[in-house]
Amino acid sequence: MPLPPLMLGRPSKMADLKLIALDDEDLSILSAHLQDAVVRVGDIVYEASQQRFLLLLNRFDWSEPANQPRKLLRTYKRCRTGLRLQRVSGVRSLNIDRASKDDVLSLLAITFDEGEAPSGTITLHFSGDKAIELSVECIEAELRDLGAAWETDKKPRHPGGVDSSTR
Repeated sequence: MPLPPLMLGRPSKMADLKLIALDDEDLSILSAHLQDAVVRVGDIVYEASQQRFLLLLNRFDWSEPANQPRKLLRTYKRCRTGLRLQRVSGVRSLNIDRASKDDVLSLLAITFDEGEAPSGTITLHFSGDKAIELSVECIEAELRDLGAAWETDKKPRHPGGVDSSTR
């Protein structure tokens, strides 16, 4: 079976994640696991009739770099991951060209700004001052790894030399 787009390297073992977020604290945990995930614009879908927003991402596994001495770690891991957000009543993209399906976005964080409880806005923050804002009735999200991990020699880097693995 051929590897999906953006997947390079050899398949590797990595614990499958299956997480659900029902409040702001849960959402921050999903955000931490998805930091530096990459997604093609074409792999982002809003199903308005179902009030569902879907992303198919390549998640970077920050657990290994955090647990391994830098000199010993030469490869890192990524995994194909699905993120599903329910009860989405509206979507707004900021600085993202939806027609450029092959553009790749790097996810930095996911935040929630509460409106009239339990509704609010979930924002997916991407590098390059890009974002997607989701108007939601409440927080209802699921993250699920969708297959084997693969090795990569590329580790996400942040401006100013900040190493995310020291979080």
